[in-house]
Amino acid sequence: MTRIGIVAEQQPETRVAATPATVRQLTALGYEVVVESGAGSRSDFSDAAYSQAGALLGTTRQTWGSEVVLKINAPTDEEIELLAPEATLIAQLGPALHPELVEKLAQKPITALALDAVPRISRAQSMDVLSSMANIAGYRAVIEAAHEFGRFFTGQVTAAGKVPPAKVLVAGAGVAGLAAIGAASSLGAVVRATDPRPEVADQVKSIGGEYLKVEVAQAMNSSDGYAKATSEAYNQRAAEIYTEQAAEVDIIITTALIPGRTAPRLITAADLALMKAGSVVVDMAAGQGGNVEGSVAGERVVTENGVIILGYTDLPGRLPAQASQLYGTNILNLLKLLTPQKDGVLSLDFQDVVQRSVTVVRRGELTWPPPPVQVSAPAATPVQPDPAPAEAAHQPAKFGALGKTLAFIAGMALLFLLNAAAPAPLSRHFTVLILSVVIGFYVIGKVKHALHTPLMSVTNAISGIIVVGAMVQITSGNLVVQVLAAGAVLLASINIFGGFAVTRRMLAMFSRGSSS
Repeated sequence: MTRIGIVAEQQPETRVAATPATVRQLTALGYEVVVESGAGSRSDFSDAAYSQAGALLGTTRQTWGSEVVLKINAPTDEEIELLAPEATLIAQLGPALHPELVEKLAQKPITALALDAVPRISRAQSMDVLSSMANIAGYRAVIEAAHEFGRFFTGQVTAAGKVPPAKVLVAGAGVAGLAAIGAASSLGAVVRATDPRPEVADQVKSIGGEYLKVEVAQAMNSSDGYAKATSEAYNQRAAEIYTEQAAEVDIIITTALIPGRTAPRLITAADLALMKAGSVVVDMAAGQGGNVEGSVAGERVVTENGVIILGYTDLPGRLPAQASQLYGTNILNLLKLLTPQKDGVLSLDFQDVVQRSVTVVRRGELTWPPPPVQVSAPAATPVQPDPAPAEAAHQPAKFGALGKTLAFIAGMALLFLLNAAAPAPLSRHFTVLILSVVIGFYVIGKVKHALHTPLMSVTNAISGIIVVGAMVQITSGNLVVQVLAAGAVLLASINIFGGFAVTRRMLAMFSRGSSS
């Protein structure tokens, strides 16, 4: 049985890599779990809670000597020495930013998996620790700003006077930015947001924000789900917008990060000089160089004109219990992928794009960087038509149009002959049938394919007309007519009930999606 060690983080880290809830699920995968005594104390998880969840309590050396070691932050040099040969380390390693750490890990016969290198693809979302922590950080950034701001976020009209709502600008509408927008909007603030990707405009609007579009000719696309460096034209126009907004807003929250690079500078000292005294700026990128001029990683700074700049780098750790639970769930989902048989045996498959992407070192062999993962469809390259084939294809098109015209004329002639030979009631019914087919063809033909199923499942109720007509005819004295009418009632009823069953099932599916 493979042993998993949950180690205690060095201060000031308050999170822990597994909670009692996730420990219980790890043991269900067949692992033996050892938790370093006191590892969860700063997240309000007691040793007794871990024991009740099925974990053993151990010392520092016992947990670091496990076959699999789970951790929050990258290990120090001393901690790397504690790793047993052939051990597997799972933590946030930041391999793109810390190549020296990768080299040190590769010098030992171990395997190292970087949780912060999970690719941005759909099936890996449950393991994406960057998104989980960014979500918490965005929310906490608003709480910190509200604490420093000293005024209401929401506008109020009272007997003592009118209180205007706070105005908040969020730079970047990624996971952290959207969390900040949602939190500030729910508190009643007027929220504005910028982002180089125009497709996020609807997301910003849906959670109560206003999207400030940066008008440039070049569109912003990402092939791996992460932010990219913007163009010079975008930077220039965005800088103008930040200057305009700095003079108006009360709070600015910046979230712009580019993996493997220093954070881009968004807010300058000149912009800060335009802000009112008591305004607050939260630089969530302070740990990677900062989006705000003058911000200091981990510190609170006040400018000469009274603007408060928060450069806290431990925002997720300020909600330690929640952050630990989400982080632990991310690790649990990764281990489920690595333990397909649920037998407590960790199996690394390099044919799987997720496992390959997170593997930094495998048994002492350097495997970083991994092959690029394409998560967005590349833009279609327009194909220049060949004049010769195009001209040749023009001839069949002419014959195709002529054939349709001849078929239409033939059909009309056949309809005329049938009406001329048929009794009066039948000719009227036949004419209505043909017209309904034509109208139905053009109406349904204009509907997108994705909507055909819900559209047809509801419009099957039209079959009720057939039921009514068949029930009228079922009283006929002719046995053949009665049999045909009974069959029509049966088939039309199946169509109606089946249509509504499909509709109900689709609505239930959408209800589950919205509730989750």
